[in-house]
Parts: sequence; C-alpha cells; structure tokens
Amino acid sequence: MRYSLAVGLVALLVASSLTPASAATGPAACRDVDAPVTALGKREVVRGTLCTPAGAATVQLLIPGATYNSSYWDFPDGAHSFRVAQNEAGFATFTIDRLGTGRSSKPLAVTLTAFTQADVVHQVVGGLRTGAYGPRFDRVIVGGHSLGAAIAVIEAGTYRDVDGVLVTGMTHRVNPPGVVGAFANFRPANLDPKFGLLHPLGYLTTAPGTRYASFHAPGPLVRRVAELEESLKDVFSPTEAVDGLGVAVLLPYSRLITVPVLSVVGSRDSAVCGPLATDCSSAEAVLAAEAPYYTAPLRTFVLAGYGHSINLAPNAREYYSAVAGWALDEVGR
Repeated sequence: MRYSLAVGLVALLVASSLTPASAATGPAACRDVDAPVTALGKREVVRGTLCTPAGAATVQLLIPGATYNSSYWDFPDGAHSFRVAQNEAGFATFTIDRLGTGRSSKPLAVTLTAFTQADVVHQVVGGLRTGAYGPRFDRVIVGGHSLGAAIAVIEAGTYRDVDGVLVTGMTHRVNPPGVVGAFANFRPANLDPKFGLLHPLGYLTTAPGTRYASFHAPGPLVRRVAELEESLKDVFSPTEAVDGLGVAVLLPYSRLITVPVLSVVGSRDSAVCGPLATDCSSAEAVLAAEAPYYTAPLRTFVLAGYGHSINLAPNAREYYSAVAGWALDEVGR
C-alpha cells in the first residue's frame, strides 16, 4: 500500500513538472523570419524575430512606433527587453519591422498608410495562426507603441482576428504642444548621416540629438541608452501618421475592437498627457478617460515618472510585468 502511494505521488510530481505552464518558463528559441505579404498589389517582405518558449500557445505580435524598428522591443543593452520579459513569462513574441523600416521592404513612402500597415499585420496574424513561420499559435495578441499602437487598433478593429490588444503610448486625447514639439524634431531621412542621400525619398527620422526631448523627457537621461538608441533609430512615412492619428486616435475606431485591451502610458508622456489632454496621474484616471472609446474589456497601467518611450524607462520592468499579468488573465499562454 505504501509502495503504491509513493509511486502515485512520484507520478503526480512528474506529470506536474511537464505541464505547459511550467514548460513555457524555459529559454525561448528565436529565429529570424521573412514573412511574405502583399501591400497595394505588390509583394513585400516583413522581417521579424520569432521567439518561442517551449509550450507557448500565445504569441505577442509587436509593432514599433515611428522612427523605431523591432529593436524597440528587444533593446540590446541587456536591461530593457520587453521581448525577453514576455518570453520568461511564457509568451512567444514576434517583433517585426514595419514596412519601410529595418530589414523589411521599403516601398514608396507615400504608399504607406496606417491602414496599409494594418492589412500587412493582418496577413502576419494569419501566418502565425497557420504555422507559416514554424510554430502554429492558437492565440495572438497584437501590440504596438505609439504609431504602432494606432496600427494595432486599426488591425484589431478592422479584421477582428486577434485575442487581445496591447496599446502603449497612445490615448484618444493628445497633447498638441507635445505632438508639435516632437514633429519639429523630424527631418528627411536622406538628409541624415545615418541613412544618407540614397535612402528612399519621403521618409522622416529624428534630427541627431533630439530623441531624449521627444521621447523620454522628463525621465532620467542615461547616456549609454541614449547613444545606443541614436544608433538604432529608424524612419516613418508621414502618410502613416495622417490616418494613424486621424482614425485610431481622433475617431473612436477602437470601439470596433471586441477582445480585451490593455492601455499603458508613461505618467509624464508629453504626447498624450496634460491638463487639456489625458489625465495620466494614475491607472484609474487613464481608465476613466479612455473607457468611452472602447466597448471591449479595458485595463490600464501607468508607468510613473517617464515620458513616451516607456520600454526604455529605468522602471520598465514594472510595465513588462503588468503586461504579462494582463495577458495571462485575459488571454492565457
């Protein structure tokens, strides 16, 4: 009797150690992916990195904001990787370069709109669900930062093909002085030494030395992070911003979303926070301001003391954890 009981307990412990939740906490296997897509009738390629912990059935498809590429989600300083944090929590991640940026195709800038980008993301969602890039995922969370968040909102509201939406650095009431200040720091990419005269016309980037003021102030200036970010900066097309801002932000397009949403901002984000914009003093204040723009279940999180690009904040791990907790509760891994 005792022998049988002991064997049963051992079997139970072994079985418990093999559950997907436990297995998913192991190291993630990462691979570069070239995802073929069609944009405005032309064949293009979206390049990204797919990282999959063992047992993960949910993938977070992550879209960077204007003048960023996929490195925003996996910043190579060893301290600011949203991607690593989500993998450690058991979620797969697919960090992509938007069309026009990074290693993805670079169509004519004037052909890129937020709706075009959203259609491309929709195609990538289908590939993740069918296993076109290797693993097949049962659940997909689409997430974005700033312009990437606007694209995520348009994608989720238009195609209704995802299980959750992460919106960071975007609310529905913007702070005009902050937005104008950021746009004042943009310049043609082909006039910037990082990109050069041969870069395709029509794309914009940030003028050298302006990224802290545009994206991080009044958070602490960390020289090592600032220098690395400057070396990794990318571009965007003004036409993406027009319908991204005009539809996803100024119109209640987000009310078309039918799955759980998490909205995250920095408490000092000059693009969206202010007396005439969004009250970012607390998660409760942001929830009160944003709730009218959603019919889907909405949660909010505010990262204290930082500006727009919260992935690079010194306390960013608080936000990484909040996202993982929300994703586990609302979508599962």
